[in-house]
Amino acid sequence: MIILDMESILFILFISLSIATVLNIIFKRFSISHILGYIITGTLISTLFNFNGENDLEALNLIAEFGIVFLMFSIGLEMPIEKLRKMKDTLIFDGLAQVFISAIIIFVISKFIFSIDTNSSIIISLAFSLSSTAIVLTYLKQSKDIYTPYGQRSTAILIFQDLAVIPILLLISFLSNDTLSLQEVLLKTAISAVVIIAFMFIIGKKLIAWLLKLSTQTKLEELFLASVLSIVIGTSILAHSLGFTYSLGAFIAGMIIADSSFRVKVESDISSYKDLLLGTFFFSVGTKIDVLFLVSNIHYVLLIFISVMAIKALVVYFIIQFKENKSDSVKSALALCQVGEFSFAVFALAASNNILSVELSKFLILVTVISMIITPFIVNNIYKLASYFVVEFYESDKITPINQKNHTIVCGYSMLGRMIANNLEEKKVPFVIISDDLRHVLLARKRGFKAYFGHLDKLPVLESLKADETSSIIITLDNINKISLICNAVLSFYKDANLVVKVDSIEEKKMLKELNIKKFVYAYQEVADLLVKESLKI
Repeated sequence: MIILDMESILFILFISLSIATVLNIIFKRFSISHILGYIITGTLISTLFNFNGENDLEALNLIAEFGIVFLMFSIGLEMPIEKLRKMKDTLIFDGLAQVFISAIIIFVISKFIFSIDTNSSIIISLAFSLSSTAIVLTYLKQSKDIYTPYGQRSTAILIFQDLAVIPILLLISFLSNDTLSLQEVLLKTAISAVVIIAFMFIIGKKLIAWLLKLSTQTKLEELFLASVLSIVIGTSILAHSLGFTYSLGAFIAGMIIADSSFRVKVESDISSYKDLLLGTFFFSVGTKIDVLFLVSNIHYVLLIFISVMAIKALVVYFIIQFKENKSDSVKSALALCQVGEFSFAVFALAASNNILSVELSKFLILVTVISMIITPFIVNNIYKLASYFVVEFYESDKITPINQKNHTIVCGYSMLGRMIANNLEEKKVPFVIISDDLRHVLLARKRGFKAYFGHLDKLPVLESLKADETSSIIITLDNINKISLICNAVLSFYKDANLVVKVDSIEEKKMLKELNIKKFVYAYQEVADLLVKESLKI
């Protein structure tokens, strides 16, 4: 172990940030998740400076844990109490079934095939039944898949798993404690649960509303942010002091704010801090990789890793298929098949209480880390992977929406896109909608339109939509960079494409002047002409 002074810490911080930045710039070019960059950086730094994960990086691990806290707080902001009440069946039944069935299968394998003792097998089976909230929910939020059927079911199961961490940690305390009976442990937990729920929803709700309102009235952004941070940290500490996880308190606080008028502003203000802390979390995951131990045991690690992911995927698939279609079942199974970050806490606590041996704990942590490294590749390509098992409803590579020629492609289905679609339908013009927002795709499908998920700047999407046989392609987006990217891709695929692009200013048109765009529609000019025309009517 090495003793670090301030200069050494600053040097290590500089090296860490430099490596993570360079790696993620490279990974971005190849559409590889930035999560992998943070994990590799953590591994390199811990190997170069010979860190001990439990001592030298104790402060880092604490900071990293608050990355999960802020993630759960932001998820709470998406889950008002009414929405959670509607999800209760999925959360309780699907979540309970997933954890229970996965744990039973893994326990049997651990106990009777690998001959691991009963207590250790119980801990291993429960820890491996958990999935990664940090990675999966981050992806679901960024991709907006959280609003899709598979996204909502996956989110409900992840929330149940996070709640299940509490009894798992209590079970470890019970297995390592000869003084307290199971009844006493359960009674203590029940009392603590009642206390935190009563406090948060009776007193805490009023305190949170009062604090946010007061800080808003000052009209100082830093005071509003300080009040939000106080709420997140305070509720986390309260939950932890009552024997629960830090993230549970933050999740409840997010739920409370979700029902208030402050939700959008709060979510916007904490987004950058949450992402930074999550980066620290993934860095800390990387520090847990013992490279020499991994190399010498790579075949066993891969065997267990593949087996666990296959078991969990099958369990999730069959649970979800009872209520959803095959496509959503496959995507849910792929999204939740990994081992999650809370397993680190379970293994660490079990090892410190002598339930797991140090060697076994190190091995299990490696299996967990490897599964988390693979997960970003899975979730970022979840539609393509799902298409190998089922004809994927949203998979752009497989869509063939219109058989006839001379159709119109409408890119985007926000308010303007919806008006255009309604207008085209009235005029009986054949058209198809393409959007990278799954909420819009679902809405358009619900209204009976042919709408597909995809990015119009991708060649497979252009081929599937038969962009070279269209009468026109209408771009309704607001982001000029996206517009430029799409127009470039379309014209590279079909140079004579009849592109109709909405722009808001002359400057935006100048940015697109190098492209052979047939028609521009000036949004503000059209509105101005209409307003003048209406004002002159008698």
